[in-house]
Amino acid sequence: MTNPANIENAFQLAKERYAAMGVDVDIALQRIRDVAISVHCWQGDDVMGFEGDEGALGNGLAVTGNYPGRARTPDELREDLQLAYSLIPGRHRLNLHALYGEFQTPVDRDQIEVEHFQGWIDWAGDQGVSLDFNPSYFSHPKAADGFTLAHADAGIRQFWIDHGIASRKIAAAMGAAQGNPCVNNFWVPDGYKDVPVSRSAPRERLAASLDEIFAVDLPAEHTLDAVECKLFGIGSESYVVGSHEFYMGYAISRNKVLCLDAGHFHPTEVISDKISAALMYVPELLLHVSRGVRWDSDHVVTYSDELQAIMQEIVRGQYLDRVHIGLDFFDASINRVAAWAIGTRNALKAVMAALLEPIDQLQQLEREGDYTARLALTEELKSMPFGAVWDYYCQSVDVPVGAEWLEKVRDYEQRVQLHRTGDLQVAVS
Repeated sequence: MTNPANIENAFQLAKERYAAMGVDVDIALQRIRDVAISVHCWQGDDVMGFEGDEGALGNGLAVTGNYPGRARTPDELREDLQLAYSLIPGRHRLNLHALYGEFQTPVDRDQIEVEHFQGWIDWAGDQGVSLDFNPSYFSHPKAADGFTLAHADAGIRQFWIDHGIASRKIAAAMGAAQGNPCVNNFWVPDGYKDVPVSRSAPRERLAASLDEIFAVDLPAEHTLDAVECKLFGIGSESYVVGSHEFYMGYAISRNKVLCLDAGHFHPTEVISDKISAALMYVPELLLHVSRGVRWDSDHVVTYSDELQAIMQEIVRGQYLDRVHIGLDFFDASINRVAAWAIGTRNALKAVMAALLEPIDQLQQLEREGDYTARLALTEELKSMPFGAVWDYYCQSVDVPVGAEWLEKVRDYEQRVQLHRTGDLQVAVS
């Protein structure tokens, strides 16, 4: 156990160090409390959902690992989420996919309604958690050939259009119930494995389908429509209909939220550099913070250079009120609740580190052309006692400090997760 007095003493020393650099730590602590990360439901059950068919994912999605204790029901997933939220400082959101509805009998995706998500709405209200949403354009017989909204078959295309319309109604109901907008993100996997002859025709169909889905204006205080791009996927290596350029243009021309996923670009391309450019032309951004390893493999978010750069861009540009931060990874090789805790805590650490920068001073040096001092100070920041401030923040909101949260996960694993039917094998810690 950490010593609370030692944490307090270390914090006071850190506060003095930051004050010497012109940083008010108390203001940073106030601001971090308002940052809400949208935690993704699909890490908890390997993107299986609750439609009753546990077949292969398909459409370029793959989850590796078979760690015991996967949530198999909405109640088990909610139980896991409640533990995860208790390990993460602050009050955060839940990002829910359409295939996570509670269906008493089989319901196809063009027929989903608010009633299938009322359990989630009620639970979120009880927990003080706000919801975000996503239509699910994958792992379905009508998506088996790799096309949905851009499909050449008008009937299949209409099925997925109707799914999108139904999803918007559900998202709006969620937003109305919680009193703040539910961000409803549209990602479709459509694309070709090999080089197409016509790149334009599928894109014309996709744009027309989206226009039909968004034809009815819904209150912005209830839901925000977001569109998400991708460079390639498994089975669509040569061509993805919804490329970055396609969705950038669509978001600008239709006044939609643009979603940038950290794993959806070339391995040497980063989204941190895109944030300020995109926000010149779109009203808001949605981020899917992930960690691709050589491809869009959606590894658990670590405290990497790119994670820090993403949060620095948001804070330095004063974009916290225009950027919705969500997570997107799925790792079944480790405890799934631990994955949530690790990834979300890292995202928040990066936000806090950015809030502890003397931004006004650094930007003034930049305007004056004093790049020597700018480099010197940004390098000095790397060895500042940021960890002491983070530990104090966790302690102040009664969240485990350091790695103490891991013991809570291990206890929960032994008491709950390992007793789920079919998952009784011994975990390797």
